[in-house]
Amino acid sequence: MNGDPMQFEEPILQIRRQIEEVSAADGDPSQLAELQEKLTKTAHDIYANLTPWQKTLVARHPQRPYTLDFIATLFDEWTEIHGDRNFADDPAIVAGFARFHGQPCTVIGHQKGRNTKEKIVRNFGQPRPEGFRKALRVMKLAEKFKTPIFSFVDTQGAYPGVGAEERGQAQAIAVNLREMASLQVPIVVSVIGEGGSGGALGLGVGDRVFMLEHAVYSVISPEGCAAILWKNASAAADAAAAMRITATDLKKFGIIDEIVPEPPGGAHADPAQAAELLRPYLDKALKELQKVKASVLPEERYKKFRRMGVFEKG
Repeated sequence: MNGDPMQFEEPILQIRRQIEEVSAADGDPSQLAELQEKLTKTAHDIYANLTPWQKTLVARHPQRPYTLDFIATLFDEWTEIHGDRNFADDPAIVAGFARFHGQPCTVIGHQKGRNTKEKIVRNFGQPRPEGFRKALRVMKLAEKFKTPIFSFVDTQGAYPGVGAEERGQAQAIAVNLREMASLQVPIVVSVIGEGGSGGALGLGVGDRVFMLEHAVYSVISPEGCAAILWKNASAAADAAAAMRITATDLKKFGIIDEIVPEPPGGAHADPAQAAELLRPYLDKALKELQKVKASVLPEERYKKFRRMGVFEKG
């Protein structure tokens, strides 16, 4: 973990710099095409062999598309709703109404900040209780107006501050788990970056759960796991490998339903394309779920989550 943690991207960055230099000099179009082809192949080869820890770093990349980026590309007529009608508005979670392919829908998701000011405002994407309560308020409206819910998961975890605990952090997450399980509208969840612990699960109970190719989903961060088991946070790479947090592992375990491919070089290399790659998965899931009776959805959702995990009788 010494040096540049994203050092594996250096060959990609070198080719990009070459492309910029040739473009600035109005170079030969055939040379540009050759460099672009080389870039695509290099990015594909590198990202096809990432370790779990490297995928964690990619999931945290500062240029990776966040919930509002996906909303801007995939949805129309986005109208954000603020506040939990109890304590405050939590900018770490965005929630509101939009249209997906012309159809009214509800969208919720974690939101990180891109620069220092935004990160502070968004609390680094770590929700407080009022964030989960805001999300639930909007989801209940979705059920009232019979609109499907699209949820985007991207958080290191729920905020562990004293104020959050005093205002019922654990209860807020637990209530969301219970209520999402019983909502009589389709819920489509997409893990787009980090899926961390209860903070992720508070928006993660769905009829379909998708995960971007280089996202991660875990009960604790690799650093947290390493600090507990190895008494050394620098063992995060070993922890990431042991925790089986990648999309490939989680698909194998039945935790997620589908792995959504990312552009060569990761979603941060082309956020718009990353959203377009997700679009058909959302469209297909919605069409399938709309064929299911509203009263049957909670029962099927319950069965889905009960099937998770392997149990051995002693």
